[in-house]
Amino acid sequence: MGTGATVTLRTTTDRTTGVALLTLDRPERLNAIDLPMADQLTKFWRELRYDDSVRAVVVTGAGERAFCTGLDRDAATAVPQPNSPYAIEDPLLRIGPKSNDCWKPLIAAVNGMACGGAFYLLGESEFLVADPSATFFDPHTGYGMVSAFESILMAQRMPYGEVARMALLGTAERMSARRAREVGLVSEVTEPGEAVAAAVRCAEIVAGYPTEAVQGTVRACWAAWEAARTHALAQAPHLISLGNLPADRQSELFAGRRPGGFRVR
Repeated sequence: MGTGATVTLRTTTDRTTGVALLTLDRPERLNAIDLPMADQLTKFWRELRYDDSVRAVVVTGAGERAFCTGLDRDAATAVPQPNSPYAIEDPLLRIGPKSNDCWKPLIAAVNGMACGGAFYLLGESEFLVADPSATFFDPHTGYGMVSAFESILMAQRMPYGEVARMALLGTAERMSARRAREVGLVSEVTEPGEAVAAAVRCAEIVAGYPTEAVQGTVRACWAAWEAARTHALAQAPHLISLGNLPADRQSELFAGRRPGGFRVR
């Protein structure tokens, strides 16, 4: 994939099975999403709508440390915001398939950390397969930011109390793959190093079924969430505008973070 910028996505497609493996490829930045990667993700989903040879997608992160750690801080400070509590410029709003009118099933293979903006992709996945090393957390509140879009997306995948605990405890606690399986966020915890292979096996089965039936089922499942999701997301911009600390104060809190200091639940 190319956009004139550094390619930060790797795509491998098996034309025999109809499965594409999409890899977030910035391991040196824990696969944080910068603006070129966000653009490449949008372009990938929009082009995929016209590629009939791909019938299912698996998304994962390069390296062993992280699936994705959300929006890159450098990108966050580079995006100008409108002067209105009712509007926000969020480069992650179009990084998932459903946001780009693509109804091919997406399975996430989560390895290592998945936090913050990673939930934009996980929230638009059909289901999650996790390595035992996977952990989930939302650091927003600790950095003086409102967890709005992330919490809304996770509230459709987990019980309210689990979402609230994750969002409010921030960097103090990480949800383990085992706990994520218990609360329904994750559908399968594999043996170490087997998450991608397990997700691909599931995708191959789905890709082997009639396309119209599969995409219709994806659309039906999404429709069950869509009304509540749309209503909740409409409130997110002004909640963020009103609740976020100024950018310089956020940066101070981020720079002052200490390694460790959390527990895994």
